[in-house]
Amino acid sequence: MSKVYSFPRGGISFDDPTVPSRNSSVTAFLPGLSVIPLVQHAGGRAYPIVSIGENVKEGMLVGRGQGMGSANIHATVPGRVIKMVSWKMADGKTNDALVIRMEGSFEKLGKKEDVYPWQGMLPYDLQRIIAEFGVVEMEGLGRPVSDIIASLRNESESITLVVRCVFDDPWLAADYVLCNERLKAVVEGSRIIARTVRASRIIYAVSHREKELGERFLAEAGNWDPPSFLALVGDRYPQRNRRELELVLRSYGKQEGLELGSLFILGPATLAAVHDAIKLKKPILDRYVAVGGSAVKKPQVMKVRIGSRIGEVFSQCGGFVDKPMRIASGSPLIGKAVADLDEPVVKTSYAIFAILEAQKAPSPSGCCISCGECRNVCPVGLDPEELYKRTRSSSGLKENPSQDVLSSRAAECHGCGCCEVVCPSRLPLSSAITSSALRGN
Repeated sequence: MSKVYSFPRGGISFDDPTVPSRNSSVTAFLPGLSVIPLVQHAGGRAYPIVSIGENVKEGMLVGRGQGMGSANIHATVPGRVIKMVSWKMADGKTNDALVIRMEGSFEKLGKKEDVYPWQGMLPYDLQRIIAEFGVVEMEGLGRPVSDIIASLRNESESITLVVRCVFDDPWLAADYVLCNERLKAVVEGSRIIARTVRASRIIYAVSHREKELGERFLAEAGNWDPPSFLALVGDRYPQRNRRELELVLRSYGKQEGLELGSLFILGPATLAAVHDAIKLKKPILDRYVAVGGSAVKKPQVMKVRIGSRIGEVFSQCGGFVDKPMRIASGSPLIGKAVADLDEPVVKTSYAIFAILEAQKAPSPSGCCISCGECRNVCPVGLDPEELYKRTRSSSGLKENPSQDVLSSRAAECHGCGCCEVVCPSRLPLSSAITSSALRGN
């Protein structure tokens, strides 16, 4: 029996019957109108290099990344740029997008793909192509992968590439389906990244319930350099968070006698995108998305073109059974509200959901009952109750005599949301604490 590595305290285990099946994916219809945002990454807006009225080809560069954190943006369908639109995102920032009406023939879709050898390429050339095709982390903030590679270029320690296949949230169904349907691409993408950063090893960190998937990864990796290993980890949320995952991998490395050095952690969707950029010379044109929630008639994992409007994606799942009370992108645990169904699917959209009134969490009561549940589930060992009360006091963290201690503790919160899930008063504990920590910096 293989050992399972889990973080020692806190966290939650949960299920959601409104998540789509993980059996397979369905290819979504091509959008007649595509909304291509100029911000699909962690940094600033890409600079548009096409004009309204101009014809574009599938995969053509339409926005050039500017500076650290910014990434190139490509047209995902052939057609004509008919206008530019702007809207406010959930974080209050404004995003601009090119609207493309689909016209003409496709360069990639339905065509035999040319395969390019990469084994003899230098690391700098691999990094350049990854940047050219706008590959970002397909989750979280969407950090450009080339930027992360650059930050590791002068690393004095050895580098371990970690392929994160940790399914601690049922809404990661799209990643699971991608792993099964594009396993070879994920493995080859990991080998490409390992070559680019000169990693000494690859570790497939896989939830212990998916041991068979992990063994398939190892079988596909074979005896290629660098050597590959399988680490079975827990599936209690938030095991996939960097802090919790690094904690268990350090324990794994010690147990196996491996000096892991610096950890470079990437998810399967990102590695498949690296494969496509290097081996197929193809930017991110589509991605796997879990579409579901109690308001959706037919939840399913879909392969969706970037730029498809969220409303159209729901329509292809049969529409709504009734008027949804909440629509958001991401997991219900930490999802971001969708203000308009014309908002598009972007590179980091791994799930979208719509829920009915019955599934919606009750409104905050505004009164903490001091039950202590938030302390029990905090994986960092914080006291969310105490920190929340301090953030809501008239003086707040900044003016309190013990502000330095409190602010430093608040900064340890990584926003997993466990405390909010278990709070019977439904107080915005995690979001209030992280906001206060940011104000204190």
